[in-house]
Amino acid sequence: MTFKKNGGSSNILRKKSLDMIIEDANDKKNALKKSLSWFDLILFGIGAIIGTGIFVLTGVAAAKYAGPGLILSFVLSGIACTFAALSYAEFASTFPAAGSTYSYSYVALGEIFAWIIGWDLILEYAFAIPTIALGWSGYFTSLLHSFGVNIPAWAANSASSAPGGIINLPAIGIVLLLGIILLFGTKESSIINNIAVIFKITVVLFFIAVAVGHVNPSNWKPFLPYGWKGVFSGAAIIFFAYIGFDSVSTAAEETKNPARDMPIGILGSLGISTLLYIAVVAILTGVVSYTKLNTPEPVAFALTSLGINWASGLVSFGAIAGITTVLLVMMYGQTRIFFAMSRDGLLPPFLSKLHEKYKTPVASTIIVALFAAVVAGFFSIDELAKLVNIGTMFAFVLVSVAVIVLRYTKPELPRKFRCPLVPLIPILSIASTVFLMISLPLETWIRFIVWFVLGIIIYFFYGYRHSKLAQNDYKGTKVESLYKEV
Repeated sequence: MTFKKNGGSSNILRKKSLDMIIEDANDKKNALKKSLSWFDLILFGIGAIIGTGIFVLTGVAAAKYAGPGLILSFVLSGIACTFAALSYAEFASTFPAAGSTYSYSYVALGEIFAWIIGWDLILEYAFAIPTIALGWSGYFTSLLHSFGVNIPAWAANSASSAPGGIINLPAIGIVLLLGIILLFGTKESSIINNIAVIFKITVVLFFIAVAVGHVNPSNWKPFLPYGWKGVFSGAAIIFFAYIGFDSVSTAAEETKNPARDMPIGILGSLGISTLLYIAVVAILTGVVSYTKLNTPEPVAFALTSLGINWASGLVSFGAIAGITTVLLVMMYGQTRIFFAMSRDGLLPPFLSKLHEKYKTPVASTIIVALFAAVVAGFFSIDELAKLVNIGTMFAFVLVSVAVIVLRYTKPELPRKFRCPLVPLIPILSIASTVFLMISLPLETWIRFIVWFVLGIIIYFFYGYRHSKLAQNDYKGTKVESLYKEV
């Protein structure tokens, strides 16, 4: 079999070089505005991580999967994510590209792998956004109820999530509102995110301070009611709680000093979030028996059960602010994936068209908002969360593989941050993530495989033919390939 040395259209393994990444990022006509600092990135990451997982999924995961052992589930998922985060930090500081894992795979593994991971990231973000919107809707509806305002059941639930439900209007409304905000610029969206993140961290610390004195150690017995299998299943489910630190990498192209600030943003936000998660879950399961936590508002429910109703209302406000920032960052990440893939020719060109004044991807933002609004309006949270988890885990596996490959194929690349102990750390990341993937239900795997096959079909019918690399559409750079003459 012969592959063209210049990586022509017959080569699905053609690769981008670092020069090409830099050329795209500095293209004045089609480049995103650089406006983010390391502080913005840390709050950006915390904004993406702390939200639905801590305010929504902790209760369900404790009640149905792990009991008090959910503490260990968070530790296991946190360790797996730390391994992956080290790989993300190396790539994000080396390649200042908007496409995150998609862009890294394009350089390290080749176009077909870049497409696969890009398609996988579309799955992750496309279904994470409505999942988060549903969590937001639950807290918003509960908060209105505490003020005596009740949204009719048909307008606050989908048919698959509650009896009498038809459409979830609050979930649709918040998605469309944030879509409008994202159109007005990254820095403006970042300011809103920073304010909301500071507020929600304050609320989380407030819950810890108020509830810690009410912990009853007897609620931690039995500690592993579902055994170790429950701990691992719980880790696979609440893995969703850690999704978000990888979103920081999608902002690399809009960061003032990505080589320095990206590792700080990724690792800093993950570390802070992990500590807060473990503290909240330990206190939550110590205050209320895990058997009573099967509720979409577990933190507020815990305070209400203690008779601290005024604090419950404050937590609901914090949850709404927290989930809003997660939603904002996820929508941001999805639009940047579309932007990067479109700029490379793998998706239609209108998806990378920027607003003349705000320098934001207009069509991508509108499509993301409309799709997420429809899904959030008519589906349930449990169906979506599992699909998001497997997509994210697959992305973690590929980025770890890419780090190993690039260390040996491109050792001369300038790396401001280096993942330690390569290949050990990436291998541990792959092993721990695959273990969690195996813990997911069979139906989730079937849906994932169907999505994967659909993506391959689309690539060969569109992306393969329209790839920017296939056209050799770069100035002063050469297309690289894994293969020369075979």
